Amino acid sequence: MPEMDPDLPQGEECLLCDPAAADAALDRVEVWADGTWRLTMALRSEVLGFSYLEPRRHVPHIEDLDGEEARTFGQALALAAAALKQQTGAELVFLYVFGEGIPHLHVHLAPHRAGDALNTQILRGEFVERPLPGGATEYLSKDFPLLDESELRDLADRVHRQLHGASTDHRAAEGSS
Repeated sequence: MPEMDPDLPQGEECLLCDPAAADAALDRVEVWADGTWRLTMALRSEVLGFSYLEPRRHVPHIEDLDGEEARTFGQALALAAAALKQQTGAELVFLYVFGEGIPHLHVHLAPHRAGDALNTQILRGEFVERPLPGGATEYLSKDFPLLDESELRDLADRVHRQLHGASTDHRAAEGSS
């Protein structure tokens, strides 16, 4: 029987906190792990190399990362994505974080190759492609109208203020230690 994660609310169970049970239930195999992260690969998939990166500790959502997990998240993602890209011959590796199925952070890594089963649309439904200067393409939904620019700017300002305050607080804390 696996040890209960102390970060889990009393009486709740988390499938991903029991790696052996999770791997058996989800038809996957561990391909890499360190003291903080583990990478598993699906053994039943429409996509070659479809994998999952998850913290060993129970972390419900990405915004709950802290300490060592937060510090090494990008390194673990880059390491996993590079290996998957090289070993599958993928053009790139898509990353997905949903959070509604199992409340334990897990990043889906999907190596993308031409003609595979992956949906490269970021929007659902019908959309229009509009070439932009510089070679990028903008995808606009036919089913959902654009949001009001003032609402989007207001949100951008609020997030900017929060993050600027957080980084200022972080620098102040570092200077006082």
